[in-house]
Amino acid sequence: MAGFYTCGPNEALIVAGCCHAKPKMVVGGRLFVIPCVQKIGRLPLNVITTKISTKNVYTLKGVAINVVGTAQIKILSSEKRYLMSAAELFMNRSVTDINGICSETLEGHQRAIMGTMTVEDIYRNRKAFSEQVFQVAATDLATMGIKVISYTINEVTDDQGYLKSLGMARTAEVKRDADIGSAEAKRDAGIKEAEAQEKRMAAEFENKIETAIAQRDYLLKKATYDGETQTKKAQSDMAYELQSAKTQQRIKEETMQIKVIERQKQIKIQEQEIIRKQRELEANVIKPAEAEAYKTEKLAEAEKNKRIIDAEAQAEAITMKAEAEAFAIEAKAKAEAEQMAKKADAWNEYKDAAMVDMILKQLPKIAAEVAAPLQNVNKVTLVAGPNGEVGAAKLTGEVLEIVRALPKIIEEITGVDMSKAMKISQA
Repeated sequence: MAGFYTCGPNEALIVAGCCHAKPKMVVGGRLFVIPCVQKIGRLPLNVITTKISTKNVYTLKGVAINVVGTAQIKILSSEKRYLMSAAELFMNRSVTDINGICSETLEGHQRAIMGTMTVEDIYRNRKAFSEQVFQVAATDLATMGIKVISYTINEVTDDQGYLKSLGMARTAEVKRDADIGSAEAKRDAGIKEAEAQEKRMAAEFENKIETAIAQRDYLLKKATYDGETQTKKAQSDMAYELQSAKTQQRIKEETMQIKVIERQKQIKIQEQEIIRKQRELEANVIKPAEAEAYKTEKLAEAEKNKRIIDAEAQAEAITMKAEAEAFAIEAKAKAEAEQMAKKADAWNEYKDAAMVDMILKQLPKIAAEVAAPLQNVNKVTLVAGPNGEVGAAKLTGEVLEIVRALPKIIEEITGVDMSKAMKISQA
């Protein structure tokens, strides 16, 4: 089925056939492929590690050895001509196939180089051997589109023990040289030691002489120095004691100064505490007391003003009441006076009739006064004759008899005949 085919960055895609005069190659991309008329191939671009083992190869001097090397190879993709060469040889082949072909090629070059070198050269100078194999193999494999990245020798062995003998001979050689060197070194060391001993003794004697002279000079100078030292020490001790006394005095003064400062600070703190307490007292006691006193004073003034206003209002009310009472008394007196005057005129005009009228008005009161004693009596006993009334009627009759007798009594007192006066009044 026609379509796009893709490949990763570690792979090359090759398309050949219709529409392409030369194979179309792409690395890490895609190509449009028509399967019926075009053929598609792939090349792996990963690094391939190949092991190169060469056994029983005779070197330049006819000694058979075994060499094992390791190479890192990959298909060249930087240039199309190398990629085309690799496509012609390895397209659609597996990594194992590529590894086998390159391994055989490298093994042949390794075998050829081993035949041109001695065992000693290969064993001792592996780097030179590796470089020769790398250069020959790289040139040859490049024509196949393969790049040799690196080549190293892992091991060099032989089946006859030549390398071991070579090592033993070399070891004996080295040991011999070491023994000779050690003997020569001991000899030289003995000579040097004797010379050194002689020089040491001479130096020791000379040193003792110089030491004695130095000791004498030292004692002489030491005595001088000791005298000067004692003098200086005495002076120093006196100066030290004097300085110590001054220092102690200064310390005491500074201590006293510190105490004075601390005392001053304490005084300031106490003063601040007193001020704080005074302010607290003013805030919590004095100010509230003053406020309460001010409030009490204002309330007293208000009460006093109220009382004064009430007293003034009361006095004014009393004055107004007195004036009203006086006016009322005056008006009543005037009214009574006018009434009396009118009564006097009436008396003068009617005389007996007025007297009768006045008496008639007073009769109920007189009757009430006559009957009043009866109200204070708890028990009344009435005694009547054989033909008289009995009971309450008798008591009422007695009161009426008293009332009937009043006109005659009034006439006797005032001289006014009540019967005539009443007739004149009715006329």
